Amino acid sequence: MDERDKPQYHMTPDEFRRHGRAVVEWIASYMERVETLPVLSEVAPGEVMAAMPTAAPEQGEPFDAMMRDLDAVVMPGITHWQHPGFFGYFPCNASGPAILGDLISSGLGVQGMLWQTSPACTEVETRVLDWLVAALELPAVFLSTESGGGVIQDSASSATLCALLAARERKTGGASNRDGLAAASAQPTGHIVAYTSTQAHSSVAKAAMVAGLGRASLRAIDVDDQQAMRPEALAEAIRADLAAGLVPAFVCATIGSTSSHAIDPVRAIAEICGQHGLWLHIDAAAAGPAALCPEYRWIHDGVELADSYSFNPHKWMFTNFDCNCFYVRDRQALISALGIMPEYLRNAATESGQVFDYRDWQIPLGRRFRALKLWFVLRWYGLDGLRAHLRRHIELTQRFRAWVEADPNLVVAAPAPLNLVCFRHIAGDEASERVLNAVNESGHAYLTHTRLSGAYVLRMSIGAIASEAEHVEAAWRLVAAAAASASA
Repeated sequence: MDERDKPQYHMTPDEFRRHGRAVVEWIASYMERVETLPVLSEVAPGEVMAAMPTAAPEQGEPFDAMMRDLDAVVMPGITHWQHPGFFGYFPCNASGPAILGDLISSGLGVQGMLWQTSPACTEVETRVLDWLVAALELPAVFLSTESGGGVIQDSASSATLCALLAARERKTGGASNRDGLAAASAQPTGHIVAYTSTQAHSSVAKAAMVAGLGRASLRAIDVDDQQAMRPEALAEAIRADLAAGLVPAFVCATIGSTSSHAIDPVRAIAEICGQHGLWLHIDAAAAGPAALCPEYRWIHDGVELADSYSFNPHKWMFTNFDCNCFYVRDRQALISALGIMPEYLRNAATESGQVFDYRDWQIPLGRRFRALKLWFVLRWYGLDGLRAHLRRHIELTQRFRAWVEADPNLVVAAPAPLNLVCFRHIAGDEASERVLNAVNESGHAYLTHTRLSGAYVLRMSIGAIASEAEHVEAAWRLVAAAAASASA
């Protein structure tokens, strides 16, 4: 066969240009019409797969056919996190500049495991993470120019795991990496234990499992009536474990817990950690961006005493998933826990000690150029623009909280200092669940639930880019009507 007659399987630059324009137009159109769609997907389990062939095509298909199936097959199975009526879980924003930054990252196809594999991938990340230290008024020790530094992880779950591994290695002097955790911390004497609150994210328990400690080695510390960790209960648990010959090593405190946005008393917890030489990690995944606004920096009281800290721009800072900012006080402790150097990765830049190789700051070897989308977001909005949106979300949240407080059928179930309101029906769990179902079945708003102090509680999380006052008011009308009906 003549070379010119061979089928061209690759998409040419001209084809990419043409189809790429169509994809960008599709996304822009989606942004414009998302409000007209039902927030929650209405498909039944297996319905999306049933609309797809059971085997991959032998021959390539036209791109137009893929786009048609995007609408016909995929879209019915999408729950629209970008809908202005999405008030469930937490915000998961995909802004224009972040999407475009991610597109460029995909187009470049960088594998940023080492500084050498693309210097810009590393250095843009380092600079942007340093910017955020100043923007959030985090302690200067987290700067790359000091003993610590920041790195982008995929999620707060990975950040917590990395922090726990660093804590484990620091406590054992690196023995568990050399000899294995069982040998370094033989049961029952010398076994490592960790601590967090009963309201902490489930990823802390998962980190204990993955790190080899086991869930039984994680102590769930009681909370107060504000759903925040009780320092005296933490101190008591540590004393009991020390008396039993165990080795306390790690505490995870939360700034903005998943269920209720509870804020643990970090300073008091840090003082206890300091007394016993425990690693203190701060999980500020959802609430951290609020500290961009000076009036909300009180949430970071005591953070300067922490060993590590993380927050998610992919929740409430308009940077599409995945993007977690993870900071450490002592980067060498992290690198010692996670670094390994096979011969095929050796290079002069690494050997010089003058560069960061972020592969040593995370679990996997490979890493995407995530910093591009965060860089684009910071430059497009500016800090003033980000603060304006955060303040608007908080103001709308406080408005919603006031409506709940004034309603005779409802009661606020937890403090609501930022952008989450937890509330329940006065008639109990069954009535609260009926309210939730009625709101979600409307197709115009979506809320989720949790349990606080044993009660079934509804969560109204306000933080979507598209959510305006009219959408919050519409959601409130649905809630109020459902609450009245549940009381009848």
